[in-house]
Amino acid sequence: MTLTAPEQTEQTVVALTSELVSDPVRGYTELRRQAPLVRVTLPDVETPVWLITRYEDAKAALADPRFVRDETKIPGYVQEGPSIAQQMIEAYGLPAEYGEYLGIMVITDGAEHARLRNVVTKSFTARRIAELRPRIEQITRDLVTPLAGARQAELLEDLGYPLAATVICSLIGVEDEDVPRMRTWIREYASGDLEKVIPALKNMVETSKELIVRRRENPTDDLMSQWIATENEPDGLTETEMVALVLLLINTGITPPALFIATSVLTLLDHPDQLAKLRREPALLLRAVPELLRYISPVPMGAPLYATEDLDFAGMPLRKGEAVTSALIAANHDPHEYRSPERLDITRELGRGVGHVALGHGAHYCIGAALARTEAEVALEELLIRHPGLTLGVARDELEYFDLPGEGRHLHKLPVRF
Repeated sequence: MTLTAPEQTEQTVVALTSELVSDPVRGYTELRRQAPLVRVTLPDVETPVWLITRYEDAKAALADPRFVRDETKIPGYVQEGPSIAQQMIEAYGLPAEYGEYLGIMVITDGAEHARLRNVVTKSFTARRIAELRPRIEQITRDLVTPLAGARQAELLEDLGYPLAATVICSLIGVEDEDVPRMRTWIREYASGDLEKVIPALKNMVETSKELIVRRRENPTDDLMSQWIATENEPDGLTETEMVALVLLLINTGITPPALFIATSVLTLLDHPDQLAKLRREPALLLRAVPELLRYISPVPMGAPLYATEDLDFAGMPLRKGEAVTSALIAANHDPHEYRSPERLDITRELGRGVGHVALGHGAHYCIGAALARTEAEVALEELLIRHPGLTLGVARDELEYFDLPGEGRHLHKLPVRF
């Protein structure tokens, strides 16, 4: 890997593999040393982007109003070929007609983003999630008890996905009988298997439309009913926006939390000294979960940001229209921000704010952050503290992984024994 200076933009570009995207040390360490920004291509994306690997630079970019996520908002924008987001969608093999349901809030900015975000955040406040915690604890116990009785489980299929799906679907208003199907479809959607992705997306869209019809006729105390009640107001949602938000919440509210729970269990099993410390002091869960978020960074790469003008960033010139993206996992392992960042330390006192960028930063900070932390705290307490005999069910090198375009490598299964 060689230094990529601004004048070398067309000559030197580093290709990031899915394996490297998820690796906090190999590769990123060298890129971080080279320059504040390096030119890279993401997996399945041809358009080069400037990659941010340093913590302070990632936070600055995510909060800088000179960057936008929607490149059509760049003054004088003229599209030349598919955007980075479109290339990522094409990498999944998704039909163009579903494009209107994808990327909502993720690639919007300013007042439009604030309008959409405001209709969702009321159900994800820290207070609302705290009130929901006993319900999350009960769901988790109900799931784990029979697994412990059977003395074995596959934590993604048997706990992570059912827990996250039950909670987020309940908040949205998805009917109980549809929750298992939604859970199956989102796993197929996240599988990377194109033969499963497209049917799964179609099924989720149609089920969301059916839910809208039912809630218009029979409103209840859920997000969908709230959206429908205000759809004729100036800031109300269109039906397309409602479907898109259901897909967003189902996707981000199930797959990342499920993967984070499973990967956190594996990480603690890989660090028996930290696991023993947690079992001696269960109150350390309040520090352990943020540290695990930093260490694992379940979403390793941030969304592309586009410069709306020629500007200097992190001491380097950027041209109007150029894209930057943050390697969140690299930022969370920046040695200038963290002492021994490659070491898991559940007693670590993180810096100001949340102390990491695993859940983003600024206007696009994860809406479900409090929910994700609570689900992880409850699941880890149930699995690793209440069941101290839990061990890996296969040899460490037999674990299976899968890749997602631009999102790195993730666990496919996590077999355990109680």
